[in-house]
Amino acid sequence: MRQIKALAALPWIWSFIGALVVWLATIIFTGGYGAGGMITAALSLAVFMVIAGVGQMFVITLGPGNVDLSLPANIGLASAVAMKVMDGQDSMIAVGLLAALASGAVIGAVNYLLIWALRIPPIIATLSASFIIQSIDISYGRGLQIKPPPGFAAFTNVQVLGIPLLAILIALFTVGAAVALRRMIYGRSVLAIGQNMRAAWLAGVHVGWVRFLTYTLSGTLAGLNGALLAGYFRGANVDIGNEYLLASIAVVVIGGTSVAGGKANVPGVWGAALFLVLLLTMLNTFGVSAGVRLLLTGLIIVGVITAAGGQKSPT
Repeated sequence: MRQIKALAALPWIWSFIGALVVWLATIIFTGGYGAGGMITAALSLAVFMVIAGVGQMFVITLGPGNVDLSLPANIGLASAVAMKVMDGQDSMIAVGLLAALASGAVIGAVNYLLIWALRIPPIIATLSASFIIQSIDISYGRGLQIKPPPGFAAFTNVQVLGIPLLAILIALFTVGAAVALRRMIYGRSVLAIGQNMRAAWLAGVHVGWVRFLTYTLSGTLAGLNGALLAGYFRGANVDIGNEYLLASIAVVVIGGTSVAGGKANVPGVWGAALFLVLLLTMLNTFGVSAGVRLLLTGLIIVGVITAAGGQKSPT
């Protein structure tokens, strides 16, 4: 009984419970048809939410008001940069990936420089940056018809025993992110800043440098996401990252990370991503109309967040 209570007290467990309930409801409705394929498809799509969500999680953990609203535009531009540099050639895959990562990193760094230099709230700085990035993306990537190199497109769709290879690789990455958050000086500094920025500064934490690295990390992961999405969906698109603005915030909050900062839950990002993807699958399977689907999605998300918030966080 104690073990069950301890498990229920984990902030991130509710996202996995929500994903499991939604999956069970769907396979009951379909009579068990396509249960395994549904998991494979969910993992394939959840990967991209996780990548964006981890970057957003680190930013949100810095404390109230910290959020990266430039993610959709960043992802869209990175997809165009990756495809243009790769130019459909397998020999240019590594160079294209590096270009996408660099594009994202520069945007992340500029985001923080705007916050620091202009002394404006992060939500305003990153939103303003997104408009500039969108303008660049439209002129650079609009109408881009370059397909990803065959090898890169194949890589983003490879499966190992029914599990997407990307999901395995990103799972390993998130383990590293969790270790960094709890065991490394950088991760502990992020948590300390989120709990009390002034106290962290008085304790010797290089607040400005840590915040700069965090926004740059978020931008870099957005760049990676853009390149992988272009490979998975067989081409770049200006709007390819649009759904990852609210999704990246939702997976962070549903996953148990505190919007007040100072507390982060990496496993919960995976659970929340799977929950959102499976929820959409379930509603589509039930034949729910678009308007009702949005309403139900919102209500269910609120319910999961409320259930998680009502639990006592472990010390």
